Amino acid sequence: MTMAEIREMTDVELRQKIAEFDRERSGLRFKAATEVVANPMDMRSARRLVARLHTVLAERATKAGR
Repeated sequence: MTMAEIREMTDVELRQKIAEFDRERSGLRFKAATEVVANPMDMRSARRLVARLHTVLAERATKAGR
């Protein structure tokens, strides 16, 4: 997901995506602790995507003067 695609989303969609990827991250962390993960880069990419989503929300909050 690119930053352009993320910026096109509404705040509600961003929060839904954050919740979705947080659940995915926790599942990957649990799986990594109990067994071998097929692709360890999935954990890294999910973490970075959540950070990008939070960044866009913070930019909008700053821009709105909150």
